[in-house]
Formats: sequence, structure tokens, C-alpha cells
Amino acid sequence: MSEKPILSVKHLKTYFDVTKGIFSPKQIVKAVDDVSFDVMPNETFGLVGESGCGKTTLGRTIVKLYDPVDGSIEFEGQDIAKIKGAKLKAFRKDMQMIFQDPYASLNPRMTVGEIIKEPMIIHEIYKTEEEREARAVELLRIVGLKPDHIRRYPAEFSGGQRQRIGIARALAVNPKFIVCDEPISALDASIQAQVVNLLENIQKEMNLSYLFIAHDLSMVKHISDKIGVMYLGNMVEVGPSNDVYHRPLHPYTVALLSAIPIPDPDVAKSKSRIVLEGEIPSPINPPSGCPFSTRCPKATERCRRERPKPIQVGDRLVACLLYEK
Repeated sequence: MSEKPILSVKHLKTYFDVTKGIFSPKQIVKAVDDVSFDVMPNETFGLVGESGCGKTTLGRTIVKLYDPVDGSIEFEGQDIAKIKGAKLKAFRKDMQMIFQDPYASLNPRMTVGEIIKEPMIIHEIYKTEEEREARAVELLRIVGLKPDHIRRYPAEFSGGQRQRIGIARALAVNPKFIVCDEPISALDASIQAQVVNLLENIQKEMNLSYLFIAHDLSMVKHISDKIGVMYLGNMVEVGPSNDVYHRPLHPYTVALLSAIPIPDPDVAKSKSRIVLEGEIPSPINPPSGCPFSTRCPKATERCRRERPKPIQVGDRLVACLLYEK
């Protein structure tokens, strides 16, 4: 019997009403528009795309910080899209989030120990203060910080250290799944690799599954088992990490990969970058056909009329009319 996904997202839609006044025409931002994908146990699913494509909104919808308008989010076989109350609290214990900004995501008035112990108190998983203290010290050691850091405040730490504190807080309730919302984008390049390696080690030790959100395809390829590429709220390509990175199918994925810097000058000179023309359409008024048709170098008249559905091409899903027979 094949293994079932720990997370299965089907036809998920997250819209926001941004109408400015009662007499203004209705304006709806389609931040996530009919997205589907699966994440297997102990797997890292990498999510990439340009800024504003809906990556963070998708992640926050999955952890129930935003409510979807349609679709399902099945976590361990249970649809959690519309759960509330005690069921939502129980779900939040199993799925945690590491936020993008390590400076804004930690309460400056709380010590590191208080920040890490707060989820334990909320979810009542350690009964006494001594147990919570011991667990907080252990988590600091796991993320590479010292036990005496438990009495300090976030302002006393660097960005990389603060992100480690955020990781420790996410681990405090022993989750099964973590949404990593661009956890390295605000860090120096030398620190990024350390945090990514830390996340990989923690995943192996604790049997975690990740949704890893980033805009750096090379970093996502390093940490991910599968990659999903988003554009304008839509998932345009999903497949194994190496296949997507080395043999991209969707024209948007090809363009993204061509923009990755190459450290070797000789190789970089021989590589041609695909420069996409035009602006990204507004999610309030997306194109009627393929969302990428206004910028795609291979777009046809059919692309401007019809919206492509994800189709199976080998072991990948691609939403592109070029691959329809």
C-alpha cells in the first residue's frame, strides 16, 4: 500500500476584498487561485516564485492564519479548511510556522525562555515550570544556542540567532509539519547556509515535513524533495527537485532558472538569460486565459483565450497549453 500524503491541498482559493468604499466597484484580490499539491511524510516541498505571486498567502492559509474561500486542506486525512475552536487548537500543535522576519516575529518584551515556553503553556504539553525550562534549554541546544541565552531578550541577538530562536519556538510543541516562510531571505548569505543545514538536521532527527517557501530556486533545490512554482496565485509546475531544476518544462520556470547567478564568469558568459517583458498583471484583474500569457515568449492566441489545467507530463504536473495533445 502506497504512503498517503501528510498534507493534501486541493483547488485552494484565498481571495481578499479590497474594495475601498461602499460606492466603489467591487475589487477582489485572487492571491491564491485554484492551487493543488501534496506533501509526503518527512518530505520538503519547496515553493518558489516572484514576490507577490501568493507564496506567503498560501503558507498562511495552510496554517489557518487566513481562511480560504474554497478548496480543501487535508492534514493527515482531515480537512482542516473550516475547523474552529478546540479542533483548530489541536491542529496548530501539529503544524507550526517559521516566519520570514526574525526581527518582527519575536516579542521584544519577552525573554528567549518566555518566547519558547509560551506555546508549551498554551497547548499544555509540559505541566510544570521545571519541565518547560528543561525543554527550552534543550531546544536552545538543538538550534545551536547556549543555555544562558534563555534569560536574554531578542534585541541582544543577531538576525541569524533570532531566526534560530524562532525555529526553537516552532519546535516547542513537537509539531509534525512546519511551514517555513522564507526563513533565510532576511539573513546574510553566510548565515543562510547554516540555517538551511540546521533545518535539514532537525528534519532528520524529528521526522518533520516542511513547506519551504523562498524565491531563490538554487536554495530551494538544495533543501527540497519536490518543487512547486507559483505565478500570479497559480501553481504552474510541480515535480521532483532535480527534474524541475535541470529540465524545466513551463516557460516561467525556464525564465526563473535563467536568472540564477553563476559564480563562474566563463560559464556565466555562455549562459543566456531570458528577460521577461511587461509587468506582472494585477491579481485584481488577472488575464482571462493563461496567467502567464502576457509575458510568455511562447504564448499563442489560444493561450490568451484558454486557461490551462495542470496535466501530467512524466512525473510532473505542468499548467501549460504547449504540452496538451
